[in-house]
Amino acid sequence: MEYTHLGRTGLSVSRLCLGTMNFGPHTVEADAHRIMDAAHGHGINFFDTANVYGWGENKGLTETIIGNWFAKGGGRREKTVIATKLYGDMGDWPNEGKLSALNIRRAVDASLRRLQTDHIDLYQMHHIDRDTPWDEIWQAMEVLTLQGKIIYVGSSNFAGWHLAQAQETAKARNFLGLTSEQSLYNLIERSVELEVAPAAQHYGLGLIPWSPLHGGLLGGVLRKEREGVRRASGRALDTLNERREQIQSYEDLCEEIGHEPGDVALAWLHTRPAVTAPIIGPRTEEQLDAAVRSLDVELDAKTLERLDAIFPGHRTAPEHYAW
Repeated sequence: MEYTHLGRTGLSVSRLCLGTMNFGPHTVEADAHRIMDAAHGHGINFFDTANVYGWGENKGLTETIIGNWFAKGGGRREKTVIATKLYGDMGDWPNEGKLSALNIRRAVDASLRRLQTDHIDLYQMHHIDRDTPWDEIWQAMEVLTLQGKIIYVGSSNFAGWHLAQAQETAKARNFLGLTSEQSLYNLIERSVELEVAPAAQHYGLGLIPWSPLHGGLLGGVLRKEREGVRRASGRALDTLNERREQIQSYEDLCEEIGHEPGDVALAWLHTRPAVTAPIIGPRTEEQLDAAVRSLDVELDAKTLERLDAIFPGHRTAPEHYAW
């Protein structure tokens, strides 16, 4: 396994982050525990979750599954950099969601109980809260840091402007501020290159891409469709129909260079500035093994140029709109 620092911090994390959103809704607890053990076996030490995972009436279930795994001992907690998130409503009563100081205090204590740990390594804001001032948010995070309940703070789904607001306010308070930003980023969806990625680079934030295979569309979907293994549906099918020619060109390129499409998509993200670790969300150990394989893929300059030709990005970002 390869390791890198999370943004400008001294924290070492694996170049793949284990996403746990499937634990509970799609992967039963026993299988989830086996996947997490297998992740450690591969050297993956960076796990991501959220308080709302489990969804619906089962919000919090995913954190509970991870907490039960930690409780097995064997150094599981000590070997894991655990990242979780808050923002989404955890109930129907006022102040059970978003980023007020009150909810931050309540949410962290609830996550700690479910995770069966005394601290969260990376505490992430799942979305921006337009109604809560940054001074209030940072004061709450400073208290949690002093209490030892959290170590680092991160964001998710923030715009570049939000990152600037957060960091400039934190700087004025002599607080470390954000250390990471978790964003939708893959070969198909590259809009973060316009302003989010440049802002992350400027402020020394680690960029953590989610949905690196864009819902499976970069995982060999056309080949699987022909083989009758899997067919896209819903929004994924709409995107596939819109981009079928692009995706076919992509799969042809992957076949030409001798690598699986999913491996190439993950390897490409590792070449992007500011990227720390894509989030992989395996439902099975086999899917985990396949994701780890991507670390052995090296993409030369010519291949990167051909990928850019198939899925054009924003080379002059953040001034792309004007050039």
